[in-house]
Amino acid sequence: MASSASPDLSAPLVSVVTPVWNAEATLAETVASVRAQSLADWELLLVDDASGDGSRDLARALAAADPRIRLIERATNGGAAAARNDAIRAARGRLIAFLDADDRWYPDKLARQTGFMAAGGHGLVFSGYRRVAPDGTPLGVVRPPARVSRDQLLRGNVIGCLTAVYDTEVFGKVEMPPLRRRQDYGLWLTLLKSVPYAHSLPEALADYRVRPGSLSGGKLGAARDTWTLYREVEGLGRARAGWYLAHNLARALAKRAG
Repeated sequence: MASSASPDLSAPLVSVVTPVWNAEATLAETVASVRAQSLADWELLLVDDASGDGSRDLARALAAADPRIRLIERATNGGAAAARNDAIRAARGRLIAFLDADDRWYPDKLARQTGFMAAGGHGLVFSGYRRVAPDGTPLGVVRPPARVSRDQLLRGNVIGCLTAVYDTEVFGKVEMPPLRRRQDYGLWLTLLKSVPYAHSLPEALADYRVRPGSLSGGKLGAARDTWTLYREVEGLGRARAGWYLAHNLARALAKRAG
């Protein structure tokens, strides 16, 4: 594993974590949305997870064009959790934010959230986001609750990964569990062992691209992976895990019906 750029000595406020795998078609737009932030005090960590398309060459060019962009190149594909954890370990910023290589932020996303964190003393924040089709057609806005506790989150994940930011001065550097899916959900549950709530801004601050056939798309697969998270990462007994999974499924069905 090698980094294409040496970090400079001044630490940014925010480290943006972006795993990249076969994202040549969308990566430039994603990176442009970070470069367009009204808050410029950031670094972007692109982790190419052994892409088979032109993503790595594109990521190299993007890193060469902006010293705030750093590229980590993985020799073998390890999945989103491994790629994100590589970036978390390399991050120099106080705040860790997440953005996948086919999603995009609105220009005031980081400014709004960092101000919200500072004003409220919040360690973990998130926001609303808009769901869009692969061609960018709007599909609706997801508006989260104002805050969520760990117990509430166990009943269903309301934190969109592309909107989440956590403060390493509150938690330290915390990595995602080594799961193929639901690793972001596992991270939020871990962080909420240390603080009573995660807090949100209700407005949409990002676009989430809904990908047909994506890892996050299959309901049965998602339920299986949530069960694995509850049992193997959270260590919940079968009865308690089943109770939370039932709530999780009921919430997902209600959301789909609505």
